[in-house]
Amino acid sequence: MAVKIRLRRMGAKKAPFYRVVVADSRYPRDGRFIEELGYYDPTKDPVVFKVDGEKAKSWISKGAQPTDTVKSLMKKNGIL
Repeated sequence: MAVKIRLRRMGAKKAPFYRVVVADSRYPRDGRFIEELGYYDPTKDPVVFKVDGEKAKSWISKGAQPTDTVKSLMKKNGIL
């Protein structure tokens, strides 16, 4: 089972809001997930990115691979 840490799109049309989730890579983008780690809101003026760093590090140590977007957001916020 290939586990990914990725964004799950929520919100209205033209007003995206994302949840950072751990999901099997075979599931659809907005489908089933294993655990929710936090959220990302790019529509706010200072962009809001809140993630539980301990849970994220725990999942990465277990072999979960963050997507490129999630990885860059985590690096910018000092989680990775």
